[in-house]
Amino acid sequence: MKTNGARFLETLGIRFELQEYEVDPNNLSAITVAKKIGMPPEQVFKTLLTTGSAAAGGVACVFAVIPGDAELDFKKLARAAGLRKTEMVSLKEVQPLTGYIRGGVTVFGAKKAFPVFVDETAILFDRISVSAGARGTQLILSPADYLRATEAQTADLTKDVPRSATPEGQTK
Repeated sequence: MKTNGARFLETLGIRFELQEYEVDPNNLSAITVAKKIGMPPEQVFKTLLTTGSAAAGGVACVFAVIPGDAELDFKKLARAAGLRKTEMVSLKEVQPLTGYIRGGVTVFGAKKAFPVFVDETAILFDRISVSAGARGTQLILSPADYLRATEAQTADLTKDVPRSATPEGQTK
């Protein structure tokens, strides 16, 4: 299925693959999508719309694009975006602001061109996967092309994983 995301990349002359998968509306997690398309979860990036308080007052929306197996660190995003704090946009606001529904949000072809921040790990891979703008369809492309097409900034955006505990309960 050709999506707005795919059409947007075509206008830029960017090479990509479309990967379709069967959608489970009760499980839209990026980890599930990764299993269905046969990619590691750290290469399947989820696009989150956040809102934050600007230092000069007012509110700003920004996209945070992070690995499917990671959790967004709102403080790190706020620092990267120059905001006082950030939080998720409410689910009811996602479609009016982006034109996309949960599980199908992409930066490409969104109603408004909000700033984009991509987790720095994206550049570690030859290919990454992001939503194509519809549930059940992913775009697979090079991180460099994704960053160029989105005009994104990279930053450390994910929560640090706590070090595992030993059987005795002491940290390693």
